[in-house]
Formats: sequence, C-alpha cells, structure tokens
Amino acid sequence: MLPTLFISHGSPDIAVAETPATAFLRDLAASLPRPRAIVVASAHFESTGRVLVTGDAQPETIHDFGGFAPELYAMRYPAPGDPALAREVAEGLAAAGLAAGVATGRGFDHGAWVPLILAYPAADIPVVEVSVDPGRDAAYHYRLGQALAGLAGQGVLVVGSGSLTHNLREAFPNLRAGRRKAEVPDWVEAFAAWMGERLAEGDVEALLDYRRRAPFARENHPTDEHLMPLYVALGAGSGAGAGTSTMLHKSRDFGVLAMEAFAFSKAA
Repeated sequence: MLPTLFISHGSPDIAVAETPATAFLRDLAASLPRPRAIVVASAHFESTGRVLVTGDAQPETIHDFGGFAPELYAMRYPAPGDPALAREVAEGLAAAGLAAGVATGRGFDHGAWVPLILAYPAADIPVVEVSVDPGRDAAYHYRLGQALAGLAGQGVLVVGSGSLTHNLREAFPNLRAGRRKAEVPDWVEAFAAWMGERLAEGDVEALLDYRRRAPFARENHPTDEHLMPLYVALGAGSGAGAGTSTMLHKSRDFGVLAMEAFAFSKAA
C-alpha cells in the first residue's frame, strides 16, 4: 500500500540545480509502488473558506516565481489531470464536513510540478491538486488529510508539498548570492529537530500545537502555508488511528531552507 508523503520543495530551481534534495527526488519513484494518480496538497494553491480541487483534464504549467534562469521558465509538466478523481476527492471532503468544490482553469503551480518533474519526469500519471487555507490552522489541515486517507488504498499517492522551514526574508540574501551551502542558523536546526522528533514519536497533539510548543516557530514560519501540507500528509497517512512516520531525506538549502521529506502510513 502506498504511504503518503511530505516533501519540502524548496526553491523552484531545484528542478535544474544539483542539490541533495534534487538527487533524492530523482530517486524517489523507484522506492514506491507506481501510483495510478497523484493528489498534491500544495502550499502555493491557497483558497480561503473552502477546499478547492483542480478538475481540468489538461492543466497548464504555472511559473509562479521570478528572478530565475530562463531554462526554468521553459519547463513544462504536461501530466494529465483527472476530472473524475477531482470530483471524488471534493465529494469525500464534503462528506467529511469540509466545504469543498472543483476548480477549473487552474494549472500546476511549482509546489506540484517542481518535485514531480524530478520524481516522475515522464509526466504520465494523472495529477490533481488540493488547496490549503491560509486562514486555518494545523488541526484543520490534519482533518483535511484524514478525509483523504482512503485514497492510498485506491492506488493514489497523496503528497503534501511545502517546506519544513520557510522564512524567505532570511533566505533571499543567500538566494541572490547563490550561496546554497550557507551556514545554517541554530534556530533552523532547533525547529527542524523538534518537528522530526515529534513526528517520530507520533505526538500529534504537540505537532498540532507547534506554534506554541516548537522552538523558533515564528522565525521559521512567519506565515503557516508552507507547513500546512505536512499536516495534510500526516492526516492522510494515519487516517483516524495511529500512524508511523519515516524520515526519507534531510538536507539544507541556502542555509535556512530545511528540505526534509517524510513518509506516513497507518500503523500495522
């Protein structure tokens, strides 16, 4: 059975750079059963008040970033959508008590296509995106994930794509200077270690209260949207019961971007 995944997608240019996270993503698909479809909860697909699910048959590739090399803007990820799966996902969310609907005319943002172009470069697996709500907390996104828990048993890979740490104001000086191997601040390591330990312990209560309990939460996440996909993946992996967590990858990019990836599955 497929696990669910949380992937730190980092800077969009990992699609063309050579970093430890790039190498991890290139090898990722070989470690998993081939899914029939992929559902991505992306930090870059925001919707307030309800969950939106992309429903186009042939979504476009969105280059929702600026200041990178021209080759990045030339890239396309022509994976098909899956309108029937989108309707199924939206109906399942509604049945779980979450306001939801299908969105058309909305392509793949870089939170979806950048990791997928590395992991599944053939672009031959249908992809559907699910939005996060910037006005809602971790508990809401964990519940959203729980409503997706049945998809893994249907051969659908659920992926939360965000970033374990995401303070762009601190990252930009290193980004502009190209310092991928910049010194990693203690406040990044402390937060990443706390999150990894709580995930390994299955301490959902502490994780949902990360804003109050985690060290340097505000420094690492001035806003929440890049961490919320982790809670979607966590909820989808464990469902209503206990789950297991496995760290798949750990690296740092530009000093302050923790690039961890995790797999979640139901406890045996």
